Amino acid sequence: MTKTGHSATYEEVQKLHPLYFNIVKKRLWWFAISLLIIIPGIISLFMQGLNLGIDYTGGTMLDLTFNKAVTQSAVSDTLKSVGLEGSTVQLSNNDTTALIRTEALEESKRSELLNALGTQVGEYDKASLKEDKVGPAMGQELTRNAIYALIIAMGMMIIYITFRFQFVFAVSAILALLHDVFVVVGIFSLFQWEIDATFVAAVLTIVGYSINDTVIIFDRIRENEPKMKRSDSYEDMVDKSIWQTMRRSINTVVTVLIALLALFILGGESTRMFTLAMLIGVFSGAYSSIFIASQILVEIKKRIKKPRRGGKEAVRA
Repeated sequence: MTKTGHSATYEEVQKLHPLYFNIVKKRLWWFAISLLIIIPGIISLFMQGLNLGIDYTGGTMLDLTFNKAVTQSAVSDTLKSVGLEGSTVQLSNNDTTALIRTEALEESKRSELLNALGTQVGEYDKASLKEDKVGPAMGQELTRNAIYALIIAMGMMIIYITFRFQFVFAVSAILALLHDVFVVVGIFSLFQWEIDATFVAAVLTIVGYSINDTVIIFDRIRENEPKMKRSDSYEDMVDKSIWQTMRRSINTVVTVLIALLALFILGGESTRMFTLAMLIGVFSGAYSSIFIASQILVEIKKRIKKPRRGGKEAVRA
């Protein structure tokens, strides 16, 4: 009877997956694919930077209460009609209140926008109109705090993974996380998609998602390593561990991607960039967990391998 649990042999695991191929032995291909995505993104960051929204550059925030429910598309179309394409709109209070974030408005532009909203969208309560000038300092502080949070989180992850596994596992996991961050930031730079405050939240969420799947695979590697025989290959053991967790990894990423796609299509303009960053990050996180993190681990192990008795070498650390 074929074993399906942790005690299954490498050959049994291969037979259980009709689409099986050796992931670990093709690791240079996975590294090359990642570099083909990351390097253009890094070049773009140096050449054209990021397309920062008003959370970072400053601008005007308008809070209007309409006499009837309005649609987000109607407000967005009106903003575009007066040349304010980069603005964001958020509706609340049964779609009667609109929070508009746009570039810094001169008095003439402000009057043009308000007149257009009144005629093209609907009448609004002028007495309750609220207007605030948003400076770039808030976005800069948010970014600075996010960077601090990311550094602290990665430091804690290194401590935890080192304690639970080994230091080489922690290094591999952190490099895989940096891979995901560079992929998301680089793609946003390449296509010059606007970055707002929610982008920072998306990046932090991606880091949490990615490390979770990576730790699951590492845990299986930790369980399988003591069971290795003298004739077993470390690469084959890692490959076996990846395939033993493959079904879980695929089910998790597909479930999350379906939810994010629904949010991207139906969530409206205010969540569009956040959801887009999440979609890219979740896909990249799943890819790095399966194809990058464990492969980095194998490469590090190869470089610190110790000789076995009889002159043979192993990659156990």
